[in-house]
Amino acid sequence: MFQITFIGTSGGVPSVDRGQPAIALKYENQLLLWDCGEGTQRQMMKYRVGYGSIDAIFITHPHLDHYLGLFGLLETLKLSSASPRPLSLYVPSELAENFERYSFIKTSKLRSGVLYKTKDFAVSAFRVKHVKNSFGFIFAENDKVRFYEEKAHSLGLKGPMFKEIQKKGSIKTPSGLVRLEDITYPQPGRKIVYTGDCSPDQNLIDAASGADLLIHEATFDSSLKEEAKERFHSTLDDAIEVAKRAKVKRLILTHISPRYSDQVALETTAKSLFSMATVASDGLNISL
Repeated sequence: MFQITFIGTSGGVPSVDRGQPAIALKYENQLLLWDCGEGTQRQMMKYRVGYGSIDAIFITHPHLDHYLGLFGLLETLKLSSASPRPLSLYVPSELAENFERYSFIKTSKLRSGVLYKTKDFAVSAFRVKHVKNSFGFIFAENDKVRFYEEKAHSLGLKGPMFKEIQKKGSIKTPSGLVRLEDITYPQPGRKIVYTGDCSPDQNLIDAASGADLLIHEATFDSSLKEEAKERFHSTLDDAIEVAKRAKVKRLILTHISPRYSDQVALETTAKSLFSMATVASDGLNISL
């Protein structure tokens, strides 16, 4: 199971319809949170994403709209249990000291490269063009070994023999010695990229290359391109250009300025430029 829930999708300030930035990723038994804007805790309740089960939180950059919700969330976790479950927190270096009083948290400073790793996936960070210490994140699932089942069965494999050959690399059958590589193929793992707040650049395009899903900020429309450039943000057109150049399979636009109340119009424009584009709304849930 792999589900992504958009907890908050507004840019800068909240609106009636959009909360502050936060994205939850549920992969098997792991729950990750990318950004934690003000109100994230309540939004997670609303969209039935169990905040008490979070394993790791990653904050893209030191702007309040992306991390202010941490304080309420952590206080609730502290008050709700005598021994809260351990939680890994990754924040820009200037924020790290703010969370020392929470004994159940392991706080690490953001850096480029792999931050968090399990047997099934890794989360890494890459620098983006915004304010100092701004990062984007990559969720990279490990490649999986898949069987050519018809071929394997024809060579005599059945039942527990499939586990045995994965463990040993080869196995004897009535047909002779069968090697794992003769009956399997690699299935590439899924790749999800989140830009945080950013201006487009080559480093971002390289990081997003070939992604199954790119989650890109789109604070402004094309009429405000100069303002976006001055504030190191992206327009809808910028995000789509990145998606095209990086050859991603799917694009979801978020961090939408409250000035844009007509989501249908935004999405119509986005899809006219990139057919696999979607404008996120709070509560959007997708399965991969």
